[in-house]
Parts: sequence; structure tokens; C-alpha cells
Amino acid sequence: MNLKLRWIITIVVIGWSLYAMYPLSQKIKLGLDLQGGMHVVLGVDTEKAVEAKVDGLVGQIRKELSSKDFNITYVQKDSTDRIRVGLSDSGERSAVVKAIKEGYPYLEDIGTGSDAGAIVLGLDNSEVQRIKSYAVDQSIEVVRNRIDQFGVSEPLIQKQGANQILVQLPGITDPERAINLIGQTAQLKFYLVDEKVNPEAAVNGSLPYDDVLMYQKITEKGTGKVLSTVPYVLKRDAVLTGDYLTDAEVRISPQYNEPYVWIRFDPAGARLFEEITGANVGTRLAIVLDDNVYSAPNLREKIAGGEAQITGQFTLEAARDLAIVLRAGSLPAPVSIQENRTVGPSLGLDSIKSGVHASLIGIIAIMLFMGIYYRLSGWVANIALALNLVLLLGVLAQFGATLTLPGIAGVVLTLGMAVDANVLIFERIREELRQGRTVLNAIDIGYSKALTTIIDSNVTSLIAAVVLFQFGSGPVKGFAVTLTIGLIASMFTAIFVTRTIFMSFLSGRSVKKLSI
Repeated sequence: MNLKLRWIITIVVIGWSLYAMYPLSQKIKLGLDLQGGMHVVLGVDTEKAVEAKVDGLVGQIRKELSSKDFNITYVQKDSTDRIRVGLSDSGERSAVVKAIKEGYPYLEDIGTGSDAGAIVLGLDNSEVQRIKSYAVDQSIEVVRNRIDQFGVSEPLIQKQGANQILVQLPGITDPERAINLIGQTAQLKFYLVDEKVNPEAAVNGSLPYDDVLMYQKITEKGTGKVLSTVPYVLKRDAVLTGDYLTDAEVRISPQYNEPYVWIRFDPAGARLFEEITGANVGTRLAIVLDDNVYSAPNLREKIAGGEAQITGQFTLEAARDLAIVLRAGSLPAPVSIQENRTVGPSLGLDSIKSGVHASLIGIIAIMLFMGIYYRLSGWVANIALALNLVLLLGVLAQFGATLTLPGIAGVVLTLGMAVDANVLIFERIREELRQGRTVLNAIDIGYSKALTTIIDSNVTSLIAAVVLFQFGSGPVKGFAVTLTIGLIASMFTAIFVTRTIFMSFLSGRSVKKLSI
């Protein structure tokens, strides 16, 4: 490669790096340990996920057995992971068990329990573990979707232990709102109101078996303070769930000038909603989120189109947060805040100052050593070292990487390692000069013979960095990113840029001695 092309490549790469860096404070994001934020550990109630699965199976099995004309008196949840099926004719037992096992092979026939005319079915252990593991994995995705819509840059969300989720939110300014957004289960369900039962009588204990009692919270607008509660008697089984939702957004009511949440169902949900509203004209349909009744409008006609609205005394912010959690989906199980720490920005400033001071001291020490030990050639290596830092920061800025305290450590380590290649090259050049080679031949041979060793050492370091990034946590990944970028940049500056400088110095000259 000719000298002119070498300089063009060098100038283009350096120019791009400087352009990508500007302004540096806006291009490189700081991690939780540098700019402060929230550190939250969520505990997923996996038992509730198993219970929810059993609740769903109860309804499905009841419908399937009824469609097959079995003499079934009831199908109900017996415990967290068990279902009890009542039989009118005990002679149908084996046929009923066979029918259930065909559709649900993970249900085991446990026996009759205390009722000789019943079948008790339980989830096998592998299915219970699958449900629990899936609940945590799904919760991670739901939390990630909510946080992405909330607008937090570079959050860390990952599984911790068997049923915990670690969430780190750098730069968060409203921790209480973030906690409410993350922890809300957001299970949206639609129930028919049982108009035949007096809510006051239900509150006093007169509640039919196939009904449930839920409440609507009347809150003070603006503050969210609960002023009173209104009881509702609802049919036990939800007629529609939020699983069919495809969109949710905040709209303003032109009549009352108040925000509400508009929702849309997918085609299957739209058909169900149309059938439900058409079959229950004159009945109230309760819209329930996390067992709280938001509204219970009267169905005056069949509603087609798959659209509905959730009204309440919302503030605009509360309506936006509700739309976010509905769009992101409901959590498969309730979560609890097991650890909540706020990292102050003062810690980040101290860390940045310490990291910058350490980096400067390290760079100065390396430059002094190279300049003293390798003389003028050492200062060529120092130029490459400075360019290595520019390239590193440029790449981090271009891709909007997050800089953490371990990342700063990776920068310092990279700069220390950056001179390794030049040390190998310079020692090889010294050896060739001792053997009587000319300066030009010694430089050519020195770079050629050192190249294989340099590539080998850097590739092994890159492999280690990739492994750290793949299997490490957030801070370790930050270290791995800066190390990887720094190693690639150092190979470019140490091998390509320094040789270009030497070639420019020797071009057209008869140099008999090299300051090395």
C-alpha cells in the first residue's frame, strides 16, 4: 500500500472518530454507577402463576366436558395446583379421566380426595417448574417492554436466581412512578355484573358460589387519594381478557375534557367482544384491572369493531402509564419489590473523577516510559497511543455505548496494552539493527515478523472479551465492550499508523541511524 493511501485512510478514520465524539457528553451514556439511578430487585410470585394456570384449566375443562355430555356436577380449583371434578355417575370416571388426559397430558389423576364421587387432578412436577420458569422469563420481557416505552436509556434487566429480576435504571428522575409502572401486574379482564345479587348483601357474606366481589375505587382527581369504594358483584369467570389487546393509547373525552384509555382488540378478540356485547344487551360489563373495577358501563347495543375505552378519574400521567402497561402486556404473576436502592449522582461524579485521574496518570506514565526507553521511536508509539484513545471514544460515541466504572477500567487497561504491540515491533527492529541491517530493512522485517505474534495475542484477548460480554452481567459487559473496541483500535494504531509515520520519515531519505 502506497504512502498517500495510508495517510488518507488514517486521516479519514481519525476525522470520523472526532466527528462521532462531538459533543462527547451527549454521545456517550453513563451507567448507573456513574450518573445515579435506581437499583431494584423484583420477586416474581411464581405460585400465583401456577394458580392462574389452574384457574384457566378449570374453565377449559368445564367447557370441554360439558360439550361431550358427561354427567359433571362441578369443575373447580381444589388447591394451588389441583382441580376437582364432580361426577353424577361414578361409572364415567375412567372415561372422564381419559378425555381430560387426551387434552392435558400434564394432569395426573391423584384420586378422589374426600369426595368419593369426584376426580382430583394435579399438575405434574415438570409442568409446575415449566410454568414457574416461564413466568419469570415472561415477566422480564414485559418489564423490558414497559421500561422501553417509559423512555429509560440503557436499562439493565436480567434474571437473578430462580424467581428474581434485577432492574437497573440509570438517570431515572421519578423513582416512585417507575416502581408503580414496573410492579403493576396489569391483568385486564372483563366481567358481567350479576344484577340479581344485591352488592350490600354480598358484602355482608351473602355471595353465590359462581360470583366474586370486587370494588371500584373512587379517587380524588389529581392526588389519586382513595375517597371511597363501591362494591360490585361479578360473575366469577371473566368473559374476555387483555390477552387479545393489540393497542392502547390516551385520548381526551370531548364531552368532559378528561383523559381516558382507548383500547383495541385483535380480530379474535373483536369477534368475542362483539358476541359478548350482543348476547348481553341490557347488562353491565365491568372493566377490571388487577381486581379493581375501573368502570361498569351498561351494554345498550352490540359493539362491533373491537374497540373499547377505560374511563376513570385519571390524571394525564396516570392514563399514559396505564396505556403503557396495557400495550406492554400483563405480568403472568404478581411481582414484589424485594430490594430498592437509589444511587445518588454524587457517587457517579466521584467515580468519574477518580477514573479520569487514574486514566491520566496511567497514560502519562506509559508515555514517559516509552519516550525515555525507546527515544524518538517511543514518541511515535505515544502518538499512536493518543490516537487509540480517540478511536476508542469515537466508536463508543458512535454506537451510543454506556460507560460504566468497569468500562473506565477497561479503557485504562486497553491503553496499557496498546503499547504491547509497539514494544514487540521495536524490540524486533532493535534485533535486526544489531545484526547489521539497514534502518529501512530493519523496520520492514521488524513489522513483518512481529505481526503474527501481535495478532495471536490480541485474538486471544478478544476471545476472552467476547466470553465476558456473552456471559457477564451489566458491569462486566461494560468492561468487555471497551476492552474489545480498544484491542481492535490498538492493532490499527500500533501496526498501521506507526508504520505510516516511519515510512513518511524515511521516504526519500538515506537514514543510517534510528533513534530507538
